[in-house]
Amino acid sequence: MENVYDVVVVGSGPAGLTAGLYAGRARMKTLVLEKEKAGGQIVTTEEIENYPGSVKDPTGPSLIARMVEQVESFGVERVTDTINDVELEGKIKVLKGENGEYKAKSVIVATGAKPRLLGAPGEKELTGKGVSYCATCDGAFFEDFEVYSIGGGDTAVEESLFLSKFARKVTIVHRRDELRAAKSIQEKAFNNDKIDFIWNSEVKEVKGDGIVEGMVLRNRETGEETEIKADEEDGTFGIFVFIGYIPQTELFKGKITLDERGYIPTDDNMKTNIDGVFAAGDCRVKSLRQVVTATADGAIAATQAEKYIEHNFSE
Repeated sequence: MENVYDVVVVGSGPAGLTAGLYAGRARMKTLVLEKEKAGGQIVTTEEIENYPGSVKDPTGPSLIARMVEQVESFGVERVTDTINDVELEGKIKVLKGENGEYKAKSVIVATGAKPRLLGAPGEKELTGKGVSYCATCDGAFFEDFEVYSIGGGDTAVEESLFLSKFARKVTIVHRRDELRAAKSIQEKAFNNDKIDFIWNSEVKEVKGDGIVEGMVLRNRETGEETEIKADEEDGTFGIFVFIGYIPQTELFKGKITLDERGYIPTDDNMKTNIDGVFAAGDCRVKSLRQVVTATADGAIAATQAEKYIEHNFSE
C-alpha cells in the first residue's frame, strides 16, 4: 500500500493540525488537506487569551504558525486542494480532489464551521476589530464598553448574558418583535439591568476606519434607518453576531450521518457511523466550539485512528 496514507485529515484548523500532529508523532503516514490556508476561523482572531499557555504574542495567526511548524517537524505532508467527492465505505477511503486523488486507511474530518454573516457592508473589514462572533473569545476585551448583540435565539441571549459580565451595557438587536430563545433564558435577560433591546431591526452597515466606530440599523417595519455612533470617550463598541453557524460538511452529505443542522454526530472517541472515519472540531455535534476543545478532539481522533489501523490492518 505504497500510495495509501494511514491517515488523511481534511481541514487544517486547530482540530485538523492537532490530529496531524498526533498522527505524525505516532509514526503514521499522514496527510493534512486544506482547500485554502491553514488556521480556519482562528486566523481572523487578533488576540487569544483563553487558550492555555498562549501568553507570548497570543494572536490567532501566531498560534497557527506554531502549530503548523510542529506538524511539519513530524514529517506530516500538507497539501492544498479542494476535495469534491469522497468514498468512505470501503476499507481504503478515497478522496477525490481538483488536483489529485488521495487514498487512506482512515479519515479525520475537521472541516469546521463558519459563523453566519450579517452580509452588511463593513462587516468583513471590521471582523476582529470590533465585530465578533464569539463572546467567550472576545467579551473581556469590551470591559466597561457598550456592546450590541445581534440575534434572538438561545445562543444570542445566553451570550448576551455572558457579555453583561464585562460590558457596561448590552443591547440585543433582533429582527423580530419578540425573542425566539427559551422563556427561561428570556426572563434572565429581561431581568438584567444591563441588557436593553432594539426590536424589528437589522444591521444595514458597519462603519469605522480600522475599528468599529458606528453602525446603521434599519427598522424592518418602517424602513427608517438609524445610525448608532460610538461614545466619544470610548471611540468604539462591540458588535457580536449570533445568528447561527454553518458547518462545512456539504461534501459529506449522504456519505456519513449528519444531524438536521449538518453537524456530524460522533461518540466520545470521535467515531462517526462509518468505520475508520472520525470527526473533530467545530464540524461535529458539541456544546462548546473553542480552540481548546478543537485540539482535544483532534488528539482523540488521531489516537483512535491509530488504534483502528492497528486492529484492522495488522499483518
